[in-house]
Amino acid sequence: MEIEVSPIADAPPSNWVDRWAPESWRPYLRLGRFDRPIGAWLLLFPCWWSQTLAQIDLGQTFLNFGYLVLFAIGALAMRASGCAYNDYIDRDIDAQVYRTANRPIPSGQVSPEAALVFVAATACVGLAVVLNFNWFTIWLAISSLLVVAAYPFAKRLIPYPQLVLGFAFSWGALVGWAAVKGSLGLPALVLFTGCVLWTIGYDTIYAHQDKEDDALLGLGSTALKFGDNTVSFVGALYGLAAIFWLIAGALAGAHLVYFLAVALVFLQMSWQVATLDIHDSANCLRRFQSNRDVGLAVFLGLLADKALSWFAGLG
Repeated sequence: MEIEVSPIADAPPSNWVDRWAPESWRPYLRLGRFDRPIGAWLLLFPCWWSQTLAQIDLGQTFLNFGYLVLFAIGALAMRASGCAYNDYIDRDIDAQVYRTANRPIPSGQVSPEAALVFVAATACVGLAVVLNFNWFTIWLAISSLLVVAAYPFAKRLIPYPQLVLGFAFSWGALVGWAAVKGSLGLPALVLFTGCVLWTIGYDTIYAHQDKEDDALLGLGSTALKFGDNTVSFVGALYGLAAIFWLIAGALAGAHLVYFLAVALVFLQMSWQVATLDIHDSANCLRRFQSNRDVGLAVFLGLLADKALSWFAGLG
């Protein structure tokens, strides 16, 4: 049976890939989700948070902007590689799902073999970024590939695949700290735990777009497990995430401005939960995408913390 192909809901026609990229590049840029950058932001922010928190813990006044740039490049490359790998593994499933049937592999825009080449090429970019850090960070970052490799199979085997995704998307909370300090510490582990909870929450919202197809295909999803209780579960996950972020900041010696930023972020996450309609795909997508604002607000709070410390040093 021929599957009706959906428009790309989270990549409007005005996105830069469809407007500006050479036509021959577009299938590969879509494969790497460069037309939908929200995932790269969500992968990047835990890196930036952790790096900045580690520098606060060390009492360093000036932020290492070189590391910020490296993490940005790495997040773009590894998100692209992970998405292409996921699409390769899920190509037969994606062809049966309305929202994903238009992806480059099931729609025939990119062959499975070419997709694997893309996976390897973008992973090499990520490796080149990681090699700029200390050896502990290099091996810590490489170890995340085990989690990334496991994720596409998680939904086939367990009812909570978002937990595996949480580990994959939150790994940067460990890597950022290690890049600065050469080891792991309790604040990084606490921050990582909060990020895992946050990821499970926002991806549960995202997964409600596919819950009917997931049920028909026998795939696991927290959207299916939580069902009509999603609002309560996501609210609890978000609340716990904020608590862990506050504890991480306290352990690292952050100041009041950071805690105020997390409090404001919790209000935004409360808005997500209070206005969530799990039966409306557009509503779910908008609330999922708004987590970029969560990430940015926490990062700005950390930047403000460092700026105030610098001004205090001048006094």
